[in-house]
Amino acid sequence: MDSSGLTGPNTTTTLEAGPSLSREDQQSLEALEATLEYARRRGYAGPDYGDGMSSRLLQGLPFENRWLNLVVQELVKRAPVDVRPLFRVETRRNYKGGALFAMANLNYHDIARGFDSRPAGFDPVAETTELADWLLEERCRGYSGFCGGHRHEIQHLHTKGVPNDADIVSTTYAVRALLCASHLDPEYAEVARTAVDFLLDDLNYRESPEGAKIDYHMNHPGDSYTLNAAALGASMLVDLYAYFGEEELRERARKILDHVAGCQTELGGWPYRVPADASHLSMDSHHNGFIIESFGRYRDVTGDDRYADVLEAALAFYRDVLFETDGTPNFDETNAYPRDVHASTQGALVFTREGDLEFARRILEWVGENLAAGEGRYYYRKHRFHTKRVVLMRWCQAWMSYALSEYLLARTGVPRSPGAARLEGGP
Repeated sequence: MDSSGLTGPNTTTTLEAGPSLSREDQQSLEALEATLEYARRRGYAGPDYGDGMSSRLLQGLPFENRWLNLVVQELVKRAPVDVRPLFRVETRRNYKGGALFAMANLNYHDIARGFDSRPAGFDPVAETTELADWLLEERCRGYSGFCGGHRHEIQHLHTKGVPNDADIVSTTYAVRALLCASHLDPEYAEVARTAVDFLLDDLNYRESPEGAKIDYHMNHPGDSYTLNAAALGASMLVDLYAYFGEEELRERARKILDHVAGCQTELGGWPYRVPADASHLSMDSHHNGFIIESFGRYRDVTGDDRYADVLEAALAFYRDVLFETDGTPNFDETNAYPRDVHASTQGALVFTREGDLEFARRILEWVGENLAAGEGRYYYRKHRFHTKRVVLMRWCQAWMSYALSEYLLARTGVPRSPGAARLEGGP
């Protein structure tokens, strides 16, 4: 393994680096290319977290039972080995994964262009365009505006989610991807703008003295509230504000974040839901990372430091409790395991945005040393006594490629493509 630990064993690349690219950045660039190549060769389709309902065996039964659905879904998700082949689980593109891959390809193009490098064997701009077009084609229909969701059924305890069920998390990343790629086709931004109507009308945007709330999705239980989903919805409004400059978007984002800020615990983090006992998840790593990144985006785009104290406490909790000093991720505030690749990639994104590139590098190195499987592949989770050796296309590959690309853009300082630059610079 190379000294950076990013590429993992047996990774090769034919990318030609520019003369001023450091050895460390060259290794990171090779890791990014290998990660994208693995996904590209498979059409960005593969296993996904919670895809057990796509089992052909389950679909072939002459009856349907929610308890059987739950058993199969959770067994596929939680078994220590990958049982998807046994249950003949169909693979497909994940909607959020498609958005992350679109942005990672575009970032890769910008980095390579900035150092006069020649990507080997594929055109990242063409990949970005194909994925952005796919986001438009595969969006959920019948809603007030643009939106997307998981493209497989999900069995919840009291209801079943279907492929046309849209959610704010998937929609947020699709909107960001379309805005980043808007210089390639103006329609991308025009369609993305309508996601505001989805948030306001379909997700029940409502104001209160504490700020404002939105629903995660239309089937969300009414007795709890998902905080990271709300924060990401605010982040989507910030992205649209940065692009279109409409003050109403900034104001609605602020009100949502005001409410989320008010739910911060004394430790500095947030539970997955309020009330906290409404979910089996506590203050887990990657969901707290979503919230922190959303506050950071609001600050960077608007120049408003109203959440400075919130961010200071949150970042201290995030770094000191949810990560070890060497970049090893902890699962939540009380459990080290499982150590999850998504916790790592979200951590790299947060600390990259906060300008702590050294800590972002440590996190990415931990992934390379513990979860890299060679040939651009990354495993899902490291448990105390075993590693879950499954490569999830969205959870592992998409997040890793996006995190690596954002880290490299920050490291190298190369200019972003016009759409992406507009999001970072604000209106």
